[in-house]
Amino acid sequence: MGRLENKVIIVTGSTSGIGIGIAKLCAKEGAKVIVSGRREEKGQIVVDAILKEGGEASFHFFDITKLETIESLIKDTYEKYGHIDVLINNAANVALKDGRVDELTVEMWDAIFESDMRGTFYATKTVLPYLEKNEKGGSIINIGSMASTNGDLSSTAYACAKAGVDMLTLSTALQYGKKNIRCNCIRPGLIVTPENDAHVPEFLKNIFLDNIMVNRYGCPEDIGNLAVFFASDESEYVSGQIINVDGGMNSHVPTVAQMRALNKRTW
Repeated sequence: MGRLENKVIIVTGSTSGIGIGIAKLCAKEGAKVIVSGRREEKGQIVVDAILKEGGEASFHFFDITKLETIESLIKDTYEKYGHIDVLINNAANVALKDGRVDELTVEMWDAIFESDMRGTFYATKTVLPYLEKNEKGGSIINIGSMASTNGDLSSTAYACAKAGVDMLTLSTALQYGKKNIRCNCIRPGLIVTPENDAHVPEFLKNIFLDNIMVNRYGCPEDIGNLAVFFASDESEYVSGQIINVDGGMNSHVPTVAQMRALNKRTW
């Protein structure tokens, strides 16, 4: 407890899923957390849960596709607290329809890049001058996706947008590191949340369990734990890192699941 004492942390897209897990864990460690998203009622539920546990939090409306709401989120936070220490770029629209290259329209491509790439870029750009005001700088944490690590049968635009987030992470870390501003990226694997549990089919869960190196799929707290580390002073010497939190799924050759099923180690 207390690893984030007195830090002001903005968590975008924290009215559901992974964002809730991140926001609650940051608050438990003493941070003043700004919960943000489009759904005020859901956001207030998160705030109330944090307050009930003795933490400090408030809600601010935010729509990742509306640049003016990004500006007001960051400006209002600074005016309220006098400083901003951490921005966690979690918001993204994973529900947008995606597909193969030949199936995608330009409109679909643009919509996904608007929410998953442009919004992350603009929030980063907007917060940088405020982080520069701090003697110890600050930390930007991007939530990417393991979709950016390899080609897949679908989700082409989403994977490309998240690959852009990876490169934005590296560029930001390099360009602002000498100003004591760190930037790191977390790539979640399959994260099952209370909201999506009923919508993730069992066959998909089983595919993941066959391919990961641990005995369960992920939960929001798995991402939140690493976010807390990146937000804390413990990670002052860590920047420009892109870390998979996927149960080890991307750490092995692609034939592991099939070889296990055959009870073999090699051919």
